[in-house]
Amino acid sequence: MSKQGEAVCVTGGSGCIGSWLVRLLLERGYTVHATVQNLKDEAETKHLEAMPGAASRLRLFCMELLDYDSVLAGVRGCAGVFHLASPCIVDRVLDPEKELLDPAIKGTTNVLTAAKEVGVRRVVVTSSISAITPSPSWPADRVKAEDCWTDLDYCKQNGLWYPVSKTLAEKTTWDFAKKHGLDVVVVNPGTVMGPVIPPRLNASMLMLQRLLQGCTDTYQDFFMGSVHFKDVALAHLLVYENESAKGRHLCVEAISHYGDFVAKVAELYPEYNLPRLPKDTQPGLLRTKNGAKKLMDLGLEFIPMEQIIKDSVESLKSKGFIS
Repeated sequence: MSKQGEAVCVTGGSGCIGSWLVRLLLERGYTVHATVQNLKDEAETKHLEAMPGAASRLRLFCMELLDYDSVLAGVRGCAGVFHLASPCIVDRVLDPEKELLDPAIKGTTNVLTAAKEVGVRRVVVTSSISAITPSPSWPADRVKAEDCWTDLDYCKQNGLWYPVSKTLAEKTTWDFAKKHGLDVVVVNPGTVMGPVIPPRLNASMLMLQRLLQGCTDTYQDFFMGSVHFKDVALAHLLVYENESAKGRHLCVEAISHYGDFVAKVAELYPEYNLPRLPKDTQPGLLRTKNGAKKLMDLGLEFIPMEQIIKDSVESLKSKGFIS
């Protein structure tokens, strides 16, 4: 489905995943409308403008998810939309509605409405593994894959507002697509890490930075579906360009409990004083690459977890986030 020079919109284009996606789209000859929160903030714009092809084929738009006109401006003139913009907060959420739920749910509705209005061919929505798990009542003998949904009641009772926001935003997406006949595909990445292009870290890389600095948070109900930034960007391209791609696409290289991930980082980087965390696992938890079978069938070959960790740590070092 790739068309040389075709215009596509990437919401959240200045973020860690968005920047990788913009880079790959420019490499493939697309014209890209990338949305940012502030056009005057060089931390959002400079790294995008420096990319090969940006001078002639990149347009930056200031977008506020809850302002429909600003969403429409970015989407207008595009054949496809990649909707990545959505808040991700790893710390305590004080106002779930304002900080997470409204931007995720109403923002997604605005993007889909604009896409429908301008007649785009396909929308790729970035959901999350957090819309699949935690799901404690899922049968222990069944692998958690694309047919599994996060337990909203459980998350609300335990104050897990990020999974709530991603689950409700994705359910809103599917309801809208069905009602309005919009061609939508979804990518559900796990914990996305690797070489950072922008000067700011995403939530996953911030977590790794804190871990290397000795943070002992154990992140209950958190399972590491490790995946490389580049692979998540490639997954978006693959589901956009392959007309056969339908539904949800779990995008993880391997899933482990947070304690197992920490042990692997400690093994690769013994010079850092990493905490020893319990290595418990969850029954029925997907632990193999087969969980991402749909993407592998489209030709995606995942970068292994060990390389993801190395690329991530070396990137944090080279950018001065850790010493």
